[in-house]
Amino acid sequence: MIKKIVIVGPESTGKSTLCEQLAKHFNTLWCPEYAREYLLKNGTNYSFDDLADIARGQLALEEQHIAQAERIAKDRLSSTHPVPLFIDTDMYVMKVWCEFVFGKCHKFILDEIVARKYDLYLLCNTDLPWVKDELREYPDLKTRETLFYIYKDLLINQQTPWVEIKGSHEQRIQMAIEAVSRLLATVT
Repeated sequence: MIKKIVIVGPESTGKSTLCEQLAKHFNTLWCPEYAREYLLKNGTNYSFDDLADIARGQLALEEQHIAQAERIAKDRLSSTHPVPLFIDTDMYVMKVWCEFVFGKCHKFILDEIVARKYDLYLLCNTDLPWVKDELREYPDLKTRETLFYIYKDLLINQQTPWVEIKGSHEQRIQMAIEAVSRLLATVT
């Protein structure tokens, strides 16, 4: 059995770092954000239709990692604990991105939000310093906080448990490990 844990939040809030650290701690896999690869290859001048391609790429990448995690879980059949899979970004992120930039969202993204099931969300707060890289668009804290509250509102209004992750890098990883450990301990 696998447990899917999704890490969401505005850019430069430590999502990828947290995924990588959690995967290492729990000796498992993490699914990276497809958008980074796509934008590095195709450039940052993206369109509404490009976001549909990115969403499809994210879903395909996630499915590959789910299949790998299921193989790991099968190999660990003697273990009583499920295998966590950490996912950097999901269709909520694509929804927020589409609506924030273009004021609308692709229907298939909304349909995937309804269809896909996860076990836990970790919402990264904006309390880390923004780090510039070639893909980031929102250096100002006000915009990042606006996006954070959009994500928080989405998570409050859905059924999957979620935990806000904040503080220093060390505090964040500890909060995340504790939240994931609680999730894994509740499975019998």
